[in-house]
Amino acid sequence: MSMRVLLTGGTGYIGGSVLDRLVATGHRVTALVRNPDKAEGVRAKGAEVVITDLADADADADADAETVHRLVSDSDGVVHLASPGDETSAAVEETAVTTMLRALGNTGKPFVHTTGVWVHGSGSAITESTPMIPLELAAWRVPMAGRVRNAPGVRSSVVAPAVVHGHGGGLLNLVAAGPRSAGDAAALTMVGPGDQHWSTVHVDDLAELYVLALEQAPAGSYFLGASGVNPTVREITEAVSRSLGLSGRVQPEPVVQTLDRLGPLGAALLLDQQASGDTARRVLGWAPSRPTILEDIAAMSAGPAL
Repeated sequence: MSMRVLLTGGTGYIGGSVLDRLVATGHRVTALVRNPDKAEGVRAKGAEVVITDLADADADADADAETVHRLVSDSDGVVHLASPGDETSAAVEETAVTTMLRALGNTGKPFVHTTGVWVHGSGSAITESTPMIPLELAAWRVPMAGRVRNAPGVRSSVVAPAVVHGHGGGLLNLVAAGPRSAGDAAALTMVGPGDQHWSTVHVDDLAELYVLALEQAPAGSYFLGASGVNPTVREITEAVSRSLGLSGRVQPEPVVQTLDRLGPLGAALLLDQQASGDTARRVLGWAPSRPTILEDIAAMSAGPAL
């Protein structure tokens, strides 16, 4: 059944793929866009565009708040992906989610929220029931996700994406931009020692999960957006090295140097995580089918647009 869907973050990497999937499955999408320069690209994908700033969407504030409240109320459901991705993220999320949940309260409408697999810390068999021991970078996400899942009268669900890849985006660009050793046989520097695993998912498979959650997820649901493919950082970096013409040569990086180079993000990328995403398969019928991260890298040509 076609729904009127309000989407935030539709100009982003994950959100752009979710927008494509929503339109392809017949939903009517209104996208909140902060940057007017990106509005036309969103319209070209088949969505209506409203330009507003979620950072100002406090329910007691100004016209932005009234706009967001009205759009949420007029929709049949909301998919929330927008986040500044910086030190303002917690405050912006608090403002936006408060307004959205207030508008959705006791309507029974779906609200799909975003967190991330990093909230679970390291683990060799991470599931939705694995305790949350988040690093500083993601600590604020835990109470926010709990608040969303417990929202009264809302068919809420939370998706926790793994490391996302596909279409030349995501953290593979960070791997490709890593330092290289000097000399004729240069090696690409890994994030940390390289023996840690990254739980991964293709961006288009992840988009399908978001749409399934919107359409079907029971209230209070929580899904790991993980394909079940969990290569080591060494395997990933060797594949990137080959795609860059470095013949698979890699070198480890001392943890202290990784933390100096990447800060809080580095601490997250040093986590050793393996997750399956089986709950989404069982509850929603999700069936990831896109290339794995190593297949994805192998199919890419050498160059900066890895």
